[in-house]
Amino acid sequence: MKLIIQVPCYNEAEILPQTIALLPRIIPGIDEIEFLVIDDGSNDKTAEVASQCGVHRVIRLPWHQGLAAAFMAGLNEGLKLGADIIVNTDADNQYQADDIQRLIVPILSGRAHLVVGDRGVSELKTFSPIKRFLQRIGSWVVGRAAGLEIPDATSGFRALSREAALRTIVLSEYSYTLETLIQAGAKRITVEYVPIGTNPTTRQSRLMKSIPHFVTNSSITIVRAYTMYRPLRVFSILGGLMLAAGVLLGLRFVILRYILQVGSGNTQSVILAVGLLIVGFQVLLIGLVADLIGFNRKLLEEILFKIKQSQLDEQQAKDKDSPAYDGAKGDSSL
Repeated sequence: MKLIIQVPCYNEAEILPQTIALLPRIIPGIDEIEFLVIDDGSNDKTAEVASQCGVHRVIRLPWHQGLAAAFMAGLNEGLKLGADIIVNTDADNQYQADDIQRLIVPILSGRAHLVVGDRGVSELKTFSPIKRFLQRIGSWVVGRAAGLEIPDATSGFRALSREAALRTIVLSEYSYTLETLIQAGAKRITVEYVPIGTNPTTRQSRLMKSIPHFVTNSSITIVRAYTMYRPLRVFSILGGLMLAAGVLLGLRFVILRYILQVGSGNTQSVILAVGLLIVGFQVLLIGLVADLIGFNRKLLEEILFKIKQSQLDEQQAKDKDSPAYDGAKGDSSL
């Protein structure tokens, strides 16, 4: 059983040595542990420091692409390296490395394929009251969208089984945390949360530059991901609301004009009702088309999963048969 701990980094040369030093070297049930650092286009010496710390692999992205891209680059590289489990942790040493053992237990026991660390955001003292409130609301919204019980939606401390990593696709340019949970719910990937501890803050969050910035980007990510995986439900709700409003306006006109005989000043209601009925019906049709497109996307994702799985199995078989294979440390660039 091989575990790869990936650490996405952007200008983390100062704190990275401490983070790497605290990572576990031995975990019961794990035969091999490797460290993978993803340098997301840093302009300091993050990559050089990572190599000096003795990590097994360093990936250098050619430019700063964001946390989501760095996360996916790490997953892909971890799979190529033969990982059975991939743990993602932050470079700023926010999460306690000793909890990695607790994080992978549900995967080792076969209970889950995605395990997320629960920081207890509703009571986390390092968060301001408004941030705790936003975290609670955000977790509730993501939970409803994913169809899962989610106590901590934005936690980046998580473990993925090999199959879960193969099936994970992140399209967001902001963060992977929310989209992957909604995706897991749509794909019925078993998810489990485990309580974890956190270390004192070493720097301000780069994702939450301000409250409006955080709310706006998180909302866009949630709406986009939910619409992508449940388009018929989204468009049915929108279309249904428009149809209901059109019917109500139409009934209002009939009651006022023919039952109460109030007068002839309700022509605008008829025009608006007809418009809402037409648009509502069109939205429902768009939902049906989007659902068919979504079905095709699921087929493509399944094909992509099979192709990636086959390619990785073939590559690993070749590597093991190669005389030059020694599992050595290395450095690669994307």
